[in-house]
Amino acid sequence: MTPLATTVLSRLTVAYAGAADPGKAPAMRAYMRGQFDFLGIPSLRRLSLDRQVLAGLDRPDELDLRDVALACWQRPEREYQYFACGWLRRHVRRATPELLPMLRRLVTTKSWWDTVDTLASDTVGALVRDNPALVSTMDGWVLDDDIWVVRTAILHQLTYKQGTDSDRLFRYCLAQAGHRDFFIRKAIGWALRQYSASDPDAVRGFLARHGDRLSPLSVREASRHL
Repeated sequence: MTPLATTVLSRLTVAYAGAADPGKAPAMRAYMRGQFDFLGIPSLRRLSLDRQVLAGLDRPDELDLRDVALACWQRPEREYQYFACGWLRRHVRRATPELLPMLRRLVTTKSWWDTVDTLASDTVGALVRDNPALVSTMDGWVLDDDIWVVRTAILHQLTYKQGTDSDRLFRYCLAQAGHRDFFIRKAIGWALRQYSASDPDAVRGFLARHGDRLSPLSVREASRHL
């Protein structure tokens, strides 16, 4: 690991160990359907610790981002993956397209909505927005066999607002309109609902033309704010 990554992980381990609350961990684990271990650190406390851990440190480069994220993903406790997601979101402007394969690895490892969604919207999305050549990669991801890769592609424009490429969004939604998985159907509805805040007429028109191809869940979610 890089020297900065080593320092971050060392500080983080000490801070989290001191704040761990075994009494809270079972409920947090249960909320995630028993898939992950937790230290039992509530989110507000964890965010405060994260700021303390990073106080006074240099800004990371891409190697630092990669090393910290991968190291956090190797830890069994979910709080470390949350730190990595925040670390990447905070410094995504320091990243290049070379980071995208590593982000895919995170999306497809220890996968659940709590990490995938923030990686999709805050990190992958930002990287694609700053590097338009990566759109072709998203075109591939939306047809992937891994549901979390597909969900990431559908949600990657979630924060674009008026900058959303509506043709791409609608094309992705139609590409997976018949998917049977809940997380894909939910993502389609969520992405459309989010875009409806910027262009409600475009979403209404899309639903009028293609709503019969979407699942009831997707249509219901997409229409919530219309």
